[in-house]
Amino acid sequence: MSRERDGSAGDALESDGDVDADVEATLRPAESSWVVIFLKGVCMGAADAVPGVSGGTIALITGIYERLIGAITAVSIGRIRDVVLGVFPDRRDDAYEALRAVDAAFLVALGLGIATSIVTITRVVHAGIESVPVLTFGFFFGLIAASAWVLFSEVEVDTPPRAAAAVAGFVLAFVVSGRAAATLGQGLPVTVFAGAISVSAMILPGISGSLILVILGQYGYMTGTLSSFVDGVLALPTGGPLAPVVDTGVVVVAFVGGAVVGLFTVAHAVRWALDHARAATLAFLVALIVGALRAPIARTGEQLAELGRAWTPTAVALFAVAAVVGAAAVLLLERYTDIAEMDEVA
Repeated sequence: MSRERDGSAGDALESDGDVDADVEATLRPAESSWVVIFLKGVCMGAADAVPGVSGGTIALITGIYERLIGAITAVSIGRIRDVVLGVFPDRRDDAYEALRAVDAAFLVALGLGIATSIVTITRVVHAGIESVPVLTFGFFFGLIAASAWVLFSEVEVDTPPRAAAAVAGFVLAFVVSGRAAATLGQGLPVTVFAGAISVSAMILPGISGSLILVILGQYGYMTGTLSSFVDGVLALPTGGPLAPVVDTGVVVVAFVGGAVVGLFTVAHAVRWALDHARAATLAFLVALIVGALRAPIARTGEQLAELGRAWTPTAVALFAVAAVVGAAAVLLLERYTDIAEMDEVA
């Protein structure tokens, strides 16, 4: 199509302020395909399932970040009420309007892709944690270290407030990463809290939700619980017991419940902080990643202890090799996608 025709079409659209959401959706061919959105969700889920690269980064790379943030921030109590009341015939128009306003079809397609990927990849990751913890956590260490290196180039710690924020982020992550699992435990309140905090990180470019779970000492527990839940559900049609599904399902529901709360509360708070104290907030977030480098080392030691083993020169060497591989993966991704452009989160 020529520029003249593009311009004519644009003028026509501007003159027609009554174009509804359905027509607007047809004007976005790349985004109107729900299969494409689903596959982008799969990519986001793959990133969110492992510490290091975040789902928010993938959203930026695939061009859906602004749409995702717009859809999430459009959700409100009033619109939720309109959707719920849509069961009544006289309120269905309001329900449809609310669903269009929050881009519900987009969120559903993307969410299904994310969930599919997370369920699949966390099973593999949990098996790696159980059988080869040194290599698995070494790979995570490399992912986290390279992410911190890439993102640090975008942060300026040149004022006292920014320096204070960076120190606070580093100290918080470093301290919590030490014995978080033993201190916090694995009760339902902790699971809800972990869900709320980690999902907020998932939508920020550069900050991985899985990294938050590693810092809190909940990553291995949640990946194992999710894997057991899926196994139990798949076994039900062949006569498998219901009790394991219920036991693990309670934990999964608690995590998802926390995630929903966090998505529409904590995530808004983080966005507010970025809008009002952007440089200091980014300094805090990047320093959080640096401080979190203690977490994979601590989790490796804990897992080795459970297996009746300890750190050895061979284990250290394997950890280092896996870390190099993880770091190389992030650096290659950064080289070809410019994931360090954190200014795009505004």
